[in-house]
Amino acid sequence: MLIFCEYRFMQKNINIQNKKARFEFEILDKYTAGIQLTGTEIKSIRQSKARITESFCEFNEQGELFVVNMYIEEYAFGHHYNHKPKSERRLLLNKRELKKLEKEVSAKGNTIVPLRLFINENGWAKLEIALAKGKKTHDKRETLKDRDNKRDLARIKKAF
Repeated sequence: MLIFCEYRFMQKNINIQNKKARFEFEILDKYTAGIQLTGTEIKSIRQSKARITESFCEFNEQGELFVVNMYIEEYAFGHHYNHKPKSERRLLLNKRELKKLEKEVSAKGNTIVPLRLFINENGWAKLEIALAKGKKTHDKRETLKDRDNKRDLARIKKAF
């Protein structure tokens, strides 16, 4: 019985990243939002079977924030109770944060992109989202140059 209890609280660290977002967008502000999920969705996330690379966030008519194009693979043991892999999922934020985000997105042409999907210490699935502005082509080139320079410096330091 003791072994079962210890195993139950041991869970691997789930951290699904959207590396493409940091390259494509300039991050202005970050928020951590809860996600409204069904039972089979959270089970798939706990098995690291989700992708957020092509997803984005948008508001509906009632002012609620949804994540669109987030792929969560169907749960293998779900049968007819399974979820749709690419359905819209509601994000849970405070009203103040939602109003601020909606104002920023509508006024300046910014967008909201997910950066990271993780499970916190209480076992809840959370999505780190960012208010972002799209980068121009020359900004992306500068990012690549900076990355190459850092890599070269690391090689030189390692040689000495």
